[in-house]
Amino acid sequence: MASLKEIDTRIKSTKKMKQITQAMNMVSNSKLRRAEKNTKQFKPYMDKMQDAITAVAGADKTANHPMLRQREVKKSGYLVITSDKGLAGAYNANILKNLVQTLDEKHNSQDEFELLVIGQSGIDFLENRGYDIRTVMTDVPDQPTFKDIQSIATKAVDLYSDEEIDELEIFFSHFVSVLENKPSKKKVLPLSPEDSSLGHGQMSSYEFEPDKASILNVILPQYVESLIYGTILDAKASEHAARMTAMKNASDNASELIDDLSLEYNRARQAAITQQITEIVGGATAFE
Repeated sequence: MASLKEIDTRIKSTKKMKQITQAMNMVSNSKLRRAEKNTKQFKPYMDKMQDAITAVAGADKTANHPMLRQREVKKSGYLVITSDKGLAGAYNANILKNLVQTLDEKHNSQDEFELLVIGQSGIDFLENRGYDIRTVMTDVPDQPTFKDIQSIATKAVDLYSDEEIDELEIFFSHFVSVLENKPSKKKVLPLSPEDSSLGHGQMSSYEFEPDKASILNVILPQYVESLIYGTILDAKASEHAARMTAMKNASDNASELIDDLSLEYNRARQAAITQQITEIVGGATAFE
């Protein structure tokens, strides 16, 4: 049995750890509320973009923009969204497991795909396993703006436009609720016919200048970049929710450990007192 001093030290250190995890839980809770707000505020913009795409491309059956055209997939591109920091439970592990499983199933060598990775956790994981990474991004803010992630979004679109890749998929964790996030993958390039007709087409009666093809050349890359940004906002909300849940579980585990250690401490203290009384009684009996 551990000594009273050792048990007391463990109790004090566990209480301090509990204070830290409770504080991190509160911080993550605040960040999650802001992330949810950002996602909701971004939705009207995406709705208007979809209306424009539908009006220009969805109604024009002759639209033949490269982003709308299916082509033979010789090389795939994968944008992987992870976190820079840990303490988020299985958040990163689930995303990377989904990615590695897809790579093993679809490809025989690394020459068949390009990786674009957001987050230090994903970078470290993939580099340690010998994967070549084309583009990386770290230190993404907890509440990112479009400007913060524009460079990697533009890079992904350029890789497709330059035909260095023939499709682009995003691997991320989708925010379902505070208690649930789902490892997901989403294909963003090429845009499917459904993607170009998601809007209501409220602009279909308008005349377009200079012409629809020129407009598509401008708004389609912006639309894809917006899809990537919206996915990152979703992933950030999922990250904050996962970290909040992990810190709550850690706090609950710390409480249980403190209770167990307190019980052990009381038993050890009682045993020590009993031992002292026995020694006193034994000594007094010896003098009689």
